[in-house]
Amino acid sequence: MIQVKLHNGKFMPIVGLGTWKSSKEDAYRAVLTALKAGYRHIDTAMIYGNEEAIGQAIKDSNIPRKELFITTKLWNTDQGYETTKQAFKKSLQLLGLEYVDLYLIHWFKGYEKSLDSYRALEELYEEGLTKAIGVSNYNVHHIMNIIENCKIIPHVLQVETHIALQNHFLQDYCIENNIQMEAYAPLMSSHITEMLANPVMQELSKKYHKTIPQIAIRWLIDRNVVVIPKSVTESRIIANFDVFDFQIDQKDMEKIKGLNQGKKLFPEPDNVIY
Repeated sequence: MIQVKLHNGKFMPIVGLGTWKSSKEDAYRAVLTALKAGYRHIDTAMIYGNEEAIGQAIKDSNIPRKELFITTKLWNTDQGYETTKQAFKKSLQLLGLEYVDLYLIHWFKGYEKSLDSYRALEELYEEGLTKAIGVSNYNVHHIMNIIENCKIIPHVLQVETHIALQNHFLQDYCIENNIQMEAYAPLMSSHITEMLANPVMQELSKKYHKTIPQIAIRWLIDRNVVVIPKSVTESRIIANFDVFDFQIDQKDMEKIKGLNQGKKLFPEPDNVIY
């Protein structure tokens, strides 16, 4: 397992299991399957409604807590200084954990709320209740506001990133500021059929003797982007983790780079209605 080092010295596994839209029952089974397959990084959020089931799976796995990296997120309606702290305590209680490894603001919902929420995250971090903090679905101008007005530079930025939306400019900004970029929807979510039908991805799948999803995941790893593919199917969970026995050469990395369309599947952070 490859790990990335955050700017506070904490290590984060480069591949994790995403659990968006996973029911409680599916999330429980998926997490147990993933942990058995070697995953040590699990990503959830309050709004997913599966924190309690994931916490139970973590407990039932009998894997030492220190070996795991658990992320959860602050939902939009809970943003604000006091409400952030309350929401975090609820998530921690549902997960049945003494701390999480990463706590993220889920979406940008205005500059004032962002700062109030982030200052609460900073205090939770200083208290040791979360080992790293960051933001999700933020653009450069949103992160600049955090950096200019808060004490701790975000450790992680989680954003939609895949072959059709590659975020090279955003990653360059993150690198300049020691922020680790993390990709959700790496397999293009409900648009996965577009990726599977792509001739370049089909060609590389044959060349490397790997599935197209494995190529897409490894391409992000080779960019040093943390990736959290989501599945509740045992065979796919296992396959999505079987990506550490090959590397994509530079010419092929450039071929995939040529597939960038700037195609966003999820809302622009400045225009989120929920």
